[in-house]
Amino acid sequence: MITIVDYGMGNLRSVQKAFERIGAEAVIASDPREVATAERLVLPGVGAFRDAIAELRRKDLVGPVVDHLAAGKPFLGICLGLQLLFEVSDEGGQHEGLGVLRGRVERFPDRAGFKVPHMGWNRLNRSGNCPVFSDTPDDAYFYFVHSYHVVPDDEAVVAARTDYIIPFVSAVARDNLFAVQFHPEKSQRHGLALLKNFAELNTGVSAMS
Repeated sequence: MITIVDYGMGNLRSVQKAFERIGAEAVIASDPREVATAERLVLPGVGAFRDAIAELRRKDLVGPVVDHLAAGKPFLGICLGLQLLFEVSDEGGQHEGLGVLRGRVERFPDRAGFKVPHMGWNRLNRSGNCPVFSDTPDDAYFYFVHSYHVVPDDEAVVAARTDYIIPFVSAVARDNLFAVQFHPEKSQRHGLALLKNFAELNTGVSAMS
């Protein structure tokens, strides 16, 4: 069973429908007790970092999410759900995140000829042997919509980078924690393949083996 965290921000039904398409059972939950007992947790998100972390705190969901990660159970962050894992974001001031991963969230620099937000299809330059990208071809494209990107302190957690204005980190992995800047639920067959790999993940598998 996959539990999708509902904290009031994110296209939850789209994520749930994507899991249903690959034959995985997924529920949407806002009750901290239900999140605390999840087997596999998905933290999606669309919108502002400040509002998202405030809602997670207001709904008493920070503890269950952090405890799930500490227990080493499978976790997938999507878009804002990736950014929230880090210590601080520069979006709209300085705002503390979950602090599960060391590093910060920064805005793309302005550059002539490039629009922010980064919106549309782009490729990944993968590193390591991340199981959620198993069988993903090198020329696979995924769908992005974001103005901010993560800057991890620890290079070892980087699972993929993408080029847009600068080479930015587009996926991270550590043990059974996975998080991506793109939207797999909007990325057609390659996104569905990633969700299927997550749904079928052997909990004993190391993320970057």
